[in-house]
Amino acid sequence: MESAIWWIRRDLRLNDNPALSRAVSLAKSVVPVYVLDPILIQSSKASPRRLDFLYRGLKALDEDLRSRGSRLVIRQGDPLEILSRLVRECEVEQIFAEEDFSPYARQRDHRIAEALPLKLVGGSCASHPESLVKDDGTPYKVFTPYMRSWKARYENHGDLLLSAPDFIPTDPEWRSESFPDPVPGESADLFPPGEGAAMERLKSFTDPSTGKIFGYADERNIMAVDGTAQVSPYLRFGTLSARQCIHAAQEAMRLSPDPASRNSAEVWLNELIWREFYLAILYHFPFVLRRSFRDDLRDIPWRNDSAEFHAWCAGQTGYPVVDAAMRQLNETGWMHNRGRMIVASFLVKDLLVDWRWGENFFMQKLLDGDPAANNGGWQWTAGTGTDAAPYFRVFNPILQGKKFDPQGKFVKRWLPELSSVPEKFIHTPWEMPEEVQKRASCTIGSDYPQPIVDHSFARKRVLDIFSRTKDAYEQ
Repeated sequence: MESAIWWIRRDLRLNDNPALSRAVSLAKSVVPVYVLDPILIQSSKASPRRLDFLYRGLKALDEDLRSRGSRLVIRQGDPLEILSRLVRECEVEQIFAEEDFSPYARQRDHRIAEALPLKLVGGSCASHPESLVKDDGTPYKVFTPYMRSWKARYENHGDLLLSAPDFIPTDPEWRSESFPDPVPGESADLFPPGEGAAMERLKSFTDPSTGKIFGYADERNIMAVDGTAQVSPYLRFGTLSARQCIHAAQEAMRLSPDPASRNSAEVWLNELIWREFYLAILYHFPFVLRRSFRDDLRDIPWRNDSAEFHAWCAGQTGYPVVDAAMRQLNETGWMHNRGRMIVASFLVKDLLVDWRWGENFFMQKLLDGDPAANNGGWQWTAGTGTDAAPYFRVFNPILQGKKFDPQGKFVKRWLPELSSVPEKFIHTPWEMPEEVQKRASCTIGSDYPQPIVDHSFARKRVLDIFSRTKDAYEQ
């Protein structure tokens, strides 16, 4: 064909990009197009920091394209109107795009495919949600059997990776609208934008010569240790493909020096499969974005105390590990995964605030905010989702802090008002005698808040309410 559009959505990369590879192989001229969709850009769940990361990523992609004889074409408006105009004016014969599985994306793509020659190639996960189902054709609802089936089918992704095209032929007549400016004050220094930075981050974690992935199983929950891959924002925007990460994990397993190292690499692979699982759940059960997956826990009488919710948002609950994790989120746009579970449990179980409040706040703040993974994580912790933690599992924020930040290094990094608190009291600062508070320059109730709820009381309260909700449903 003469001309084709590579419609970029959540695949800001040139390597391992089936949609780009198909377009380059079939068309004499390929136009890389990104449409700034007002429905997504102006959504109540849009994050300024995430938009900044996207805008900087688009500029990085344009630079990569220009090194290969092409350029990125930016348009703003309704995707159907924009693409229709481009197809009509430039005699485009085919639009190639990577498939996305969110409810909005599926509705958008169905609408466009009815009017334009749209071809969806590949996807934002390695296993298409429809390709991995139970023998009776129904979707998996429990992770472990899904994981076993996934591993049986996708034992090795190495031969699926695609190299970036050396040259991308783009007609010089194509012009772009102006690129969006970065969002002031929202740059995430922890995550440099672009495919090059993404690939370097993945390599530094999974390269067998560094051994970092081989310590993942032991270090991933230690909050003060840089023991995780931290590639989730790059997966979110597709500057890394799921297959690249999976291949790197499988290669590390193959080259592991001992069984413990191999197990550690497989633990990280399992985390990638959790991402695939939650994408499949959202694909098959899109209602999870609006309500609990479990029928028997849909009518919980939440307290939804706004003052307590705002204290949680600001990292002012009086429980150091909770507050440190929330301040990490507010300052960086990222949160340690152990922290995500701790703060989610505290909001839902200790404060009895609807999990959807927390889910929405995370989407507004997280650089890696993804509807499927975010919803799956919140419903897992709340006990309301598919394959969820039992509703009676309530994280004790004191014990969680002592176990996963035993010396208080993480807490002291994010809560400077506790920097001089003795290790003995770092997770229970309200227990400090008055003279210790003076020496630590930390008066509880003034410099740092008293706990906003007693955990023992809150645990009994939530177990009673969840139990009564289930009983009422079953009657």
